[in-house]
Amino acid sequence: MPIEIRDVTISVRRHTHRVRRSPALAGLLLLGIVLGGCASTIADAPLLGLPANTPPRPATPAEYLPVHDVPAPRQETVLDQAQQAKLEKDLLAARDRQASGAQAAQRRRN
Repeated sequence: MPIEIRDVTISVRRHTHRVRRSPALAGLLLLGIVLGGCASTIADAPLLGLPANTPPRPATPAEYLPVHDVPAPRQETVLDQAQQAKLEKDLLAARDRQASGAQAAQRRRN
């Protein structure tokens, strides 16, 4: 019988040890979150403040970007079939000129 009681006591002690450790871990986690949230105000503190070579902050904060402003409609029209074919032909010709120039440069190196 005494052996069983010791086993129970040991298991209870292990369990209470785990229970005691978890509030400490939760407290450390909470402290880290709180200090992380205050990082911007801590950076402005006189003793901990910014490095000496940091430029001064602007007097007025920057304005937000106009994300809801819609641009004016385009004035250009869509290319018709003839213009599109001409543009594709010009692009293919430019690609071929680039390829032939690269091949010529490769031959000169060899």
